[in-house]
Amino acid sequence: MVPLAVRMRPRSFEEFVGQGHFIGPGRILTRMLQAGRLTNLIFCGPPGSGKTTLATLIARSINAAFKAVSGPSTSVAELRQVLAEARQRLAMEAVRTILFMDEIHRFNKAQQDVLLEPTESGLLILIGATTENPYFALNSPLLSRSTVLRFEPLSADDLVKIMQRAIQDRTRGLGMYKVMADQEALEYIATAADGDARAALTALEIAVLSALGPNQDQPVHVDLDLARQCMQHKHVLYDPTGDSHYDLASALQKSMRGSDPDATVYWLARMIVGGEDLRFIARRIAVCAAEDVGNADPMATVLAAAAIQVTEFVGPPEAYLALAQAAIYVACASKSNACAVAIWQAMEDVKTRPLRPVPAHLLDRHSTAGRTGGHGEGYKYPHDYPGAAVRQEYLSGPPVSYYRPTDRGHERVMAEYLQRFRALLEEGPGIAQRNDDGKGQTTKATAAAYPDHDWPGSQGKGR
Repeated sequence: MVPLAVRMRPRSFEEFVGQGHFIGPGRILTRMLQAGRLTNLIFCGPPGSGKTTLATLIARSINAAFKAVSGPSTSVAELRQVLAEARQRLAMEAVRTILFMDEIHRFNKAQQDVLLEPTESGLLILIGATTENPYFALNSPLLSRSTVLRFEPLSADDLVKIMQRAIQDRTRGLGMYKVMADQEALEYIATAADGDARAALTALEIAVLSALGPNQDQPVHVDLDLARQCMQHKHVLYDPTGDSHYDLASALQKSMRGSDPDATVYWLARMIVGGEDLRFIARRIAVCAAEDVGNADPMATVLAAAAIQVTEFVGPPEAYLALAQAAIYVACASKSNACAVAIWQAMEDVKTRPLRPVPAHLLDRHSTAGRTGGHGEGYKYPHDYPGAAVRQEYLSGPPVSYYRPTDRGHERVMAEYLQRFRALLEEGPGIAQRNDDGKGQTTKATAAAYPDHDWPGSQGKGR
């Protein structure tokens, strides 16, 4: 009645598959075991990569008592009982205890403090397993007493090897049945399991037992069609509240920023299939449109805002199309962070430098106090002047340049406009001459800067 994945747990280090970067000849964990200097360990990595199995093998190799608990279901009182038993075992039998805590990240940080003294004194050796980033999920004092080992997903070849061993093993595996498995069927299961040995062995067991039926003596042929039936959906590792949430969001935004639409749509698909909140994805696209595209292509922000609205009011699966359209557009748009740099620098000045007062001629004069106090007097209305250009102070204090448009996309047009506008202001006193009646004289610089207009006093006409 025990599942195949449990029966086939390796009984020795020789049977253990994967994680060759820290287990094997000359590797760090092997050297620690050979030297008899095992420290507290934190195993972090995806499900089905061998964390529980390796903890069991370690306990056997050093002749220690092994106690396994689960973070979500263990109380502090139960943990204190384990510590009392470990203390008695060490005193009476001179046997150390390995405490294996699965999902240790579910043990809150106040509860984790209970483990600090016994792990530091050597009363027990802690092996914690987590699928989260331990540097975020665990207390710093507990981490400082431990060695963190990161487990990688098993490769497809590793999973095929594990399944073949299960088919041949007559004691714990499926060897008592007449099983023949096609290589392409095993490779399909291995790919769909996505590095999870437990998922691969479970699918294999379902395939064999469902084909056997009540007659356990008949031959079983595990072909590609049977493999597809038993693993209809690929196992996609994704935790909307864990590391993969932030890692994939980062990959999506950096791919859009880097103008790679193919990578962008792949990471978008990973998040969608993994079950990410579509509104979160839409917000990431909008942030990238504003920060990394900006005025180089203002339509990117418009599309991102539209994707947010479609996501909110339409929902899946149609919302996938709007998200893909907006994300690909942002990836392919001209890039500029000039707007972002401008507001960041301005905010930093507001926070760290003396505040600049509003110039008197810019003050509001709608209130009675404003009118009687002379607020707004001397303000020059730009539209009363040729080219809507008039020299006046808009920011008190020393000159400063926050917005520096690039020469990419629409910002090139904006940069050219600012250059022409500043040329008008540099022309001199004539630019301040009012043109209320439409008969004022327009300077040569104005006419040159705006050739498509019929300026009063200009020679000839524009287009």
